Amino acid sequence: MIDLHTHTSASDGRYSPAELVARAVAAGVTVLAVTDHDTVAGLQAAADACAAAGIELVPGIEITAVLDNADVHVLGYFFDVTSPTLLAFLAEQRRQRIDRVRQMLDRLAALGIVLDADEVLRPAVEDPKKSAGRPWIAEMLVSAGHVATVNEAFDRWLERGKPAFVARLGASPAAVIAHLHDAGGIASLAHPGPTALDHLIGPLAAAGLDAIEAGHSDHDAATEARYRALAAELGLLVTGGSDFHGAAGHRISRLGAVTLPATDFEKVSAAADRRRAH
Repeated sequence: MIDLHTHTSASDGRYSPAELVARAVAAGVTVLAVTDHDTVAGLQAAADACAAAGIELVPGIEITAVLDNADVHVLGYFFDVTSPTLLAFLAEQRRQRIDRVRQMLDRLAALGIVLDADEVLRPAVEDPKKSAGRPWIAEMLVSAGHVATVNEAFDRWLERGKPAFVARLGASPAAVIAHLHDAGGIASLAHPGPTALDHLIGPLAAAGLDAIEAGHSDHDAATEARYRALAAELGLLVTGGSDFHGAAGHRISRLGAVTLPATDFEKVSAAADRRRAH
């Protein structure tokens, strides 16, 4: 069972890397990618836990790019996690995340909902390798009694078009793809179904995109088939994963619920080997 899209507490997942791996083992996962947002902070602990459990860890990440004011999520695999250029780029991504959280907290305060910014951002201050994000605000809104659930926090305040939403700043998808390639990695477009960015896939392929995430917890069989056909048409590879976060009210998915066929995984791995060889 191959799950190439999961998150830990290094970004917006509920579980630590070791806890995630334990749950992956219990679910029958044999190949796991940890793909935290804009950080590789959880990878070493995940690698240690995977080695002890006898499962294969694929170094991964989910980087948020911005194009035409829309978020474009790019998954990276098999890259050099020590690449100085990539690490510097990710540090800037995380700095922008903190700025965005502060701006959203300012908007909430102007609406009469005052949250302690230092408390919301404490995990990122204590460990700059952790990625701040809207779920941290949502959880504080729940803790402070302003909403009953994380979903309600997003629906009322934090989603695009809602009163506290602030559009993200970030690198272009082409720049993200280039950073992953420079670090020897493979770039895949994450969960294209719910993001409705099909019109960008052709241009992204021309910019060097390697794969499409056809298998995802938000994709039904017809959606997966459509993206597999599009990948074949554009000469792209296919990836897949559950997008497991483990947090109540945040993308309910189950580890291993989406598994990538071994033949697809072997093609992605081989492509990464070829890139590193160059």
